[in-house]
Amino acid sequence: MINKVINFVEDTVSDVQDGAVILASGFGNAGAPNCLLEALMETNAKYLTIVANNAGEGDYGLAALISSGKVSKVICSYPISSGSTIFQKLYNTKKIDLELVPQGTLSERLRAAGAGIGGFYTRTSVGSLLATNKEKRQFNNIEYVLEYGLKGDFALICGKTADRWGNIIYNRSARNFGPIMATAATTTIAQVEQIVKLGEIDPEFIVTPGIYVDKVYLKK
Repeated sequence: MINKVINFVEDTVSDVQDGAVILASGFGNAGAPNCLLEALMETNAKYLTIVANNAGEGDYGLAALISSGKVSKVICSYPISSGSTIFQKLYNTKKIDLELVPQGTLSERLRAAGAGIGGFYTRTSVGSLLATNKEKRQFNNIEYVLEYGLKGDFALICGKTADRWGNIIYNRSARNFGPIMATAATTTIAQVEQIVKLGEIDPEFIVTPGIYVDKVYLKK
């Protein structure tokens, strides 16, 4: 019997090792897997790379994980946002690295990794500092920049409802990066608000099929 439900949050991230690349869903706090991110603080894993839309806010979730000193690099689109003081302090004192990626490019890099696409050309960042040392190519006399797929070792995502097979639906805008991150990681762990019996989720409504999900945790 397939049952991907994990009862204890610490068991969801117990396989994370030093240097792992973690894809963390969320647009600000919407769709952020805060329980899973904070559970990483209790592991021995360090030198983590976090891929997310922003660099956390307040003193919880991603911000708390960054504050713990376990994160060595953040790849994101919005390192400075409301309440992101922890990341700013560490970055300004050179205690954490940053790779800045435009939001659309970040999304496409994740999608490409999930689709098995090695890279793609985009107009975004042409002529800017973000294009420094990147391969360029012209199509129809227009310059493009080469970007590579961005794969994670683990994806931590936040859904609304799941079944024991790991089929997931999301709550409106909390859907954001979850679906593409689930496809772009070797192991996907989902934090959800409720777990229902098999068959209770209309197949037409399923956004992330269980084939992409390895563990499901019911948020307490």
